[in-house]
Amino acid sequence: MKILLVIPRYALTNKRNYEYTFPLGLAYISSVMKKEGYDVDCLNLNHYNGTTNQILNKKLNSKKYDIVCSGHIGIGYSIIKKITNISKSHPTKPLVIIGGTIITSEPKLMFESLKPDFAVVGEGEITIIELLDTIKNNKDLSKVNGIIYRKNNKTEFTSPRKVIENIDNLLIPDFESLNFEKQLENRAGNSIFDYPRIYPIMCSRGCPFQCTFCYHCLGFKYRERSIENVMEELRKNVKKYKINIINIYDDLFSINKKRLYKFCDEIKKLIGELDWECKWTCQLSVINVDKEMLKKLKSSGCYAVSFGFESYSQKVLDSMRKPITPKLIDNAIRLVFEEKMPLMGNFIFGDRAETTETAKETLDYCKKYCNGQIKIYFIQPYPGSEIYNHCIKKGIIKDKLNFIKNEISHITWYNMTDKMTDKEVLQLKKEILKTRRKYFKHIIPFKLKREKKSNKFSIHTKCPYCNKKIQYKNCIIENPFYYTIQLHCRECSMGYYAVSRPYKISTDYYDELDYLRKKYLFIRDNIRKKKI
Repeated sequence: MKILLVIPRYALTNKRNYEYTFPLGLAYISSVMKKEGYDVDCLNLNHYNGTTNQILNKKLNSKKYDIVCSGHIGIGYSIIKKITNISKSHPTKPLVIIGGTIITSEPKLMFESLKPDFAVVGEGEITIIELLDTIKNNKDLSKVNGIIYRKNNKTEFTSPRKVIENIDNLLIPDFESLNFEKQLENRAGNSIFDYPRIYPIMCSRGCPFQCTFCYHCLGFKYRERSIENVMEELRKNVKKYKINIINIYDDLFSINKKRLYKFCDEIKKLIGELDWECKWTCQLSVINVDKEMLKKLKSSGCYAVSFGFESYSQKVLDSMRKPITPKLIDNAIRLVFEEKMPLMGNFIFGDRAETTETAKETLDYCKKYCNGQIKIYFIQPYPGSEIYNHCIKKGIIKDKLNFIKNEISHITWYNMTDKMTDKEVLQLKKEILKTRRKYFKHIIPFKLKREKKSNKFSIHTKCPYCNKKIQYKNCIIENPFYYTIQLHCRECSMGYYAVSRPYKISTDYYDELDYLRKKYLFIRDNIRKKKI
């Protein structure tokens, strides 16, 4: 069978766009299909100009494909719907298979709304091969665990697929077919390198915790790859693609300190073999971070760490099922500042247990000790999470399909709490926005220079913390009149935002312009969804 794997667009644009998170899930699927001898072509929509209809139809016209496969996370409804509709309406009538979190988080709703021929629920590497074999040989679909299909116009679910226990057995993702090199060549500059070549890698699957705001509540068991297996992949591809940043996607890379230290030793050896500078980054847990760990990370090339703090109120942390304490959060932040490493993390407000008092605890701490380095948001009720199900039961989300189609891609400020009034939540929103404006540094660059008649610019700034003048090259700015770019100082590691003057004015008057902003974004995105 001839198979077309379509990588969806990750931005609402008809122009080439290389600033997206590389889809490792689809790359794993491509690897297993090719290993089993299937004729697989990959179409990465992000790398083409034109509408999805033009690009996909041209590809479908070039060859008689039997199957079209694609997948996305929860916010990808509009593009996956387009891919499905275009494929099913093409004269060659390929069958369509969709997977990813968009399916797994809301299986029945998404299957019946997107209307593919088949859907894969959960991990897909084993499922897709069994499904393709069943289609090819006209076998019994009910015997393939982890799929949804249609029989006599009725949606049918098979038994759930067990997780892959030994993930060392997985193949290395198929970077080449997904045009990874093309993305590397066109990435915009960042705070570390003007010309970054970022390698994404998953060193584990699942999560050992079950936080209420996270879609890992789907129950995926936590499993780790061995460091030997991880390094086998990195030794092959870091040199092959001349990588200078390794981005570890794991939610918690430091849960096993012995394993983490082993990785530090091995990655330090690999970096020492390279003829160019290479850095890496990961997410830690406040549970076991200490000074020794941060020094070990830094000495092995780790340039930044991130944490999921979520709240400084123990009451809220307990409600979120977050197994940490305010004391541990304070320790982690203090240690990272002492080591002068870029600090990334979030506080998220609006949990069921949130009150005006608990929110004040977190905001007061953020103002006093975080120095504008920790982002503050409202919890977003992503499909599959416990807080999402709470919103459904309480009638906060009245129409699940409308929420996924039109609202999930924007910041929502729903009152999901058990005790706060709508008026109190509105006041909390104002306090969060006020804190962002006052404590997060927004500076206007003293020079902005376009590079070679493109949307790439050199940004000349003075760090608002150490006053070091720095030039950041190769930065993408679509609209020089209205933009914001997050930067980290290459001297003191502190983060800040470079913004245009109109953007700074809009943040200064955020409350007054909020209604107009919402209307504009809603209209803009609906127009873009139709155009892509």
